[in-house]
Amino acid sequence: MALVAGVDSSTQSCKVVIRDAATGALVRSGSAPHPDGTEVDPEAWWSALQAAVEDAGGLEGVTAMAVGGQQHGMVALDADGAVIRPALLWNDTRSADAAEDLARELGDGDLGRGRDALLEAGGSVPLASFTVTKLRWLADHEPDNAARVAAVALPHDWLTWRLTGSTDVRTLTTDRSDASGTGYWHPASGQYRWELLSRALHRDVGPDELALPRVAEPFEAVGTTAAAGAIPAGITLAPGCGDNAGAALGLGLAPGQVFVSIGTSGVVAAVAGSAAADPSGIVAGFADATGAFLPLACTLNGTRVLEGGRRLLGVDHADLSALALAARPGAGGLVHVPYLEGERTPNLPRATGSLHGMTPASLTRENLARAVVEGLLCHLAAALDGIRALGVDVAEVTLVGGGSRSEAVRRLAPGLLGVPVVVPAPGEYVADGAARQAATAAAGAGTLVAWERNGDERYTGEAQPDVRAAYDRQAAREAEAFAPTAGA
Repeated sequence: MALVAGVDSSTQSCKVVIRDAATGALVRSGSAPHPDGTEVDPEAWWSALQAAVEDAGGLEGVTAMAVGGQQHGMVALDADGAVIRPALLWNDTRSADAAEDLARELGDGDLGRGRDALLEAGGSVPLASFTVTKLRWLADHEPDNAARVAAVALPHDWLTWRLTGSTDVRTLTTDRSDASGTGYWHPASGQYRWELLSRALHRDVGPDELALPRVAEPFEAVGTTAAAGAIPAGITLAPGCGDNAGAALGLGLAPGQVFVSIGTSGVVAAVAGSAAADPSGIVAGFADATGAFLPLACTLNGTRVLEGGRRLLGVDHADLSALALAARPGAGGLVHVPYLEGERTPNLPRATGSLHGMTPASLTRENLARAVVEGLLCHLAAALDGIRALGVDVAEVTLVGGGSRSEAVRRLAPGLLGVPVVVPAPGEYVADGAARQAATAAAGAGTLVAWERNGDERYTGEAQPDVRAAYDRQAAREAEAFAPTAGA
């Protein structure tokens, strides 16, 4: 039996799945934690990968592997391939001012015009999470480090490169999905935009001055592993992908299908046949890992909303669900706007969370739990509206991620998202997608290998327009209070 391995190097941990290359059947798996924080030494990812492989029982029998990873993170390398400073992760919002500065410069002082120019140049409106804004932050705040930058990689690029044993930055590779989250690679043209990189770094750069990863074909074999610790030599490496594209692969989604993922972040994405361009910045015009596209809205706040409610009430997640389901829709008038660590969708990096409608009658444990769950789902429903606004017909959504394990989330989601919800059997869908990509690369196939998905559960519910309207009113007040200024 030929085996393949898929890796999910996420914000919180590294997961490894080992599957039958022909059927996709799970053979074994392992995991290891990542350190907390919004900046991380990439060596921590390498150590976690080694530990997760050992936890999975090693890679004996594995013929191919691929790495899926958190998007946008900035790994800055010098000419010798050494990491210059800890990687800035997607959820590091220190680059919020840098994002606005880039837009104003391109718009000759006008923020809106500049964002339109960024959209045209890179396919998305770069927010604080995007790599290009982190490079500008580096140039502004650590100019000596910025001057040493000879190559820029994303987290999954760096791990794939490390697996090959190379120290030559000119051998870095990436894939369409992750490259499209940098802000300086256009998914429709397939080209890096050097003028944006030059503006970000405050110096003229081009292919001779700065090594960027080669964007591989979707199912290309990009190299083989070198022996290192728990990693044996000679395993074929597929390009890997960004985490959301990996989830779409793992779920086997076809064009027109939509998924909602509740992990550290909240994600709403649709597989599409053409590139999306959203001038509002709500939806990023990403590519997927197959040659199609993945218009995507991402929130900074996902499972941490549930975790915050659980901690506040002093209960576990099962009890949080039970309390939420014991309350009536609308939580007695309590409305939770969950911008706990700032927000990306909508673009409010300086926002904070809020709780509205507190009265002696509404302040019960049940209502508070219900407001936490409703706030999270209404937040994701607003992101789903952004996908609909681009012309995507949303008939149902596939719900995944750690938050989908909450009974209250599963049962309340259809009414607040406005469509039936399909919940697959629990799995590591990003790692599964990476494994499926590896199987396709090993087979030399031009199209994705077919793996069957089993165990779906379908949920329906009555629409809750009043709950959503109450949330939208309070979210609008938060947006007004924390919106970036529009002028110079």
